Amino acid sequence: MTLFKQSMLALAAGTLAAGLLAFVAPGFQADAATDTAVNAAKLQPVSAFAKIKSKNERSVALFQEVGKVIQSPRCMNCHPATERPTQTDRMRPHIPLVVRGEGGVGAAGGLACSTCHHEANFDAANVPGNPKWALAPAEMAWQGKTLGQICVQIKDKQRNGGKDMAALVHHMAEDELVGWGWNPGGNRTPAPGTQKQFGELFKAWADSGAVCPKG
Repeated sequence: MTLFKQSMLALAAGTLAAGLLAFVAPGFQADAATDTAVNAAKLQPVSAFAKIKSKNERSVALFQEVGKVIQSPRCMNCHPATERPTQTDRMRPHIPLVVRGEGGVGAAGGLACSTCHHEANFDAANVPGNPKWALAPAEMAWQGKTLGQICVQIKDKQRNGGKDMAALVHHMAEDELVGWGWNPGGNRTPAPGTQKQFGELFKAWADSGAVCPKG
């Protein structure tokens, strides 16, 4: 496909998205595509936790730091409590109406995620994109749960896609869709810190015994 055709398809998707917004929710105004927001929230380095003598307490503290990313809108929007994703920093229900469907890419016969979300962010229409764009499976829902509950869920192979700890570390530190959280485009606030810092903290948590916060 030529670059011109790709550009025309992206423009058409953005126009379609804007049209759907106007049709589905009269009076609703999409967030303006402004300069990319900068998240003032920082992540502490792994070295900051070395002073905690208790291994268990250090492990919990590391996961609480990891939780700054996990509980940010960039992650939570794609791990909804219902079949419908949320969007924007305010985590409002997705407009237009879409649901998870098979494989997390939209319901059969309904609106597929790829209708508007392509392989890259399309900032002209403030539409995010990534080659792996999809909702997390229902068993990986995080919204409405405490950080401790999310922690237990992440470690559970029955609910994390069968990943052992090494696979989880790799996923958090290297996965492209996870990495989108720090490059969300438009006026969306990036996840705190960087994916590299996040991966280092997650690995340190795993190496310290992967202890979960209580509650």
